[in-house]
Amino acid sequence: MFQESQFDSQQGGAAVSLWMTDALARPRQPAPTDWRTRISEWANDVDLTPDLGQQIGSRTWFRGLATCFGLIASVLYMSPGFQAVPGAPTPLMSDAQFDEVRSQMITPLALGADSGHHMGATDAVQPLRETPERPQIELSAQVGSSDSLSRALSRAGISSADTATVMDLVGGDIAGGVKPGTRLDIVLGRRASRDRPRPLDHLAFRARLDLAVEIDRAGGALQVRRIPIHVDNTPLRVQGVIGDSIYRSARAAGAPAKAIQAFLRVITQQVDLGSIGAGDRYDIIVEHRRAETGDVEVGDLLYAGFRRARGKAVDMLKWTIGGRTEWFEASGVGERRGVLAQPVAGRRSSGYGMRRHPILGYRRMHAGIDFAARYGSPIYAVTDGIVAYAGRHGGHGNYVKIQHSGALATGYAHMSRIAAVPGQRVRRGQVIGYVGSSGLSTGPHLHYELYRNGATVDPGSISFTTTSQLAGADLAAFRARLAQLKGVRIGGQDSAAAASGAAARGK
Repeated sequence: MFQESQFDSQQGGAAVSLWMTDALARPRQPAPTDWRTRISEWANDVDLTPDLGQQIGSRTWFRGLATCFGLIASVLYMSPGFQAVPGAPTPLMSDAQFDEVRSQMITPLALGADSGHHMGATDAVQPLRETPERPQIELSAQVGSSDSLSRALSRAGISSADTATVMDLVGGDIAGGVKPGTRLDIVLGRRASRDRPRPLDHLAFRARLDLAVEIDRAGGALQVRRIPIHVDNTPLRVQGVIGDSIYRSARAAGAPAKAIQAFLRVITQQVDLGSIGAGDRYDIIVEHRRAETGDVEVGDLLYAGFRRARGKAVDMLKWTIGGRTEWFEASGVGERRGVLAQPVAGRRSSGYGMRRHPILGYRRMHAGIDFAARYGSPIYAVTDGIVAYAGRHGGHGNYVKIQHSGALATGYAHMSRIAAVPGQRVRRGQVIGYVGSSGLSTGPHLHYELYRNGATVDPGSISFTTTSQLAGADLAAFRARLAQLKGVRIGGQDSAAAASGAAARGK
């Protein structure tokens, strides 16, 4: 028995020894895992979302395509559909509820600031027989061009009686009329009844540059109060160097446009306008009034000076002698050479002599000079005279004839409109009509004729020249005035200085 046990033990030991040897010889099996781990490991090994732009046609590419279609099918399957999900409509408010809500908003401020519940009208509510009027009306009016103060007041609603009273009070202050554009500050009071105009309680306006007027009603009557305004009458002087254009140079230096036009008309009496070039200097002095309120009023040209870069200087001063205002040179000579040889700004289209008539078709005497000009261009008198005829004149159409001294006369034909009347005394440069095409005419132009002892002569053969000479006390006063004006401080910036300053600033 002992032997058997020993044998058994020996065999058992051998079996254990053999099992351990077999276990060490075989590879060790991994521990079992769950399904989540296996899916994760599979997903890591297999790329379900490859780039479909690469390896096109491969198994990986088809796997990615299948994944894409599968995701699209899942989204479509789980979508709620394309029909809008119906919802319960908002209940509508009644009128009373709407008024209550609206009363708590800002909206009622635009509707008369009504708020709260609306109350129904009772017997105590009665409609007004007439609406109440405002106790005063404040308004502002303006005097228009070619208008008068009385018409402006009437348009503003002032009664004829108050207008007449105002004109009596300020008639002496506005002898020359009120300047167009003048502002009228008006206050109208309460009227006694609706069929009567409102009374004028207050009126304020600028009667002149140096005078303001206020009219107020006191004790039932209108009373005027005049407020003087200090005005500086120092003339304005502008000097400069001419560049490419005398007009543009003078405007850039600060000269008023009206003064430049007058300057050119005066200078062309002494200098050919076409000969003026760059480098020449101009000197302009005009009437200039500046009120303490800042308002400015530019008057007439007083002095015209011109200095050539090489040549003599021209000094022209406006002077009145014997009730007649003329331009005189610095020496006191008022000579005017070739005054307005061309009565209109235009091109000379036909001369004096025989020609074929453009309308009648045969040769006949052309007793004047034609100037082609734009329709409506102003026509000027070539020199002083008296209008002998103004009206319709056969083939001349609208025609004006002016009688001058020395048995000379001038005629202006084919006008569109006449601006002179028979017997009127006109000055050189005064507008007597406007270019047109009346009478026997093929287009807008001026037919200009010159008569000597009643017979037509070539207008180019005669130039109107008048000469006045100052002497004695008149010459002394003239020279004193010229020295006074030439001593005026320059108010405009010199063109040369402005140009050099601009160049310096540019650097």
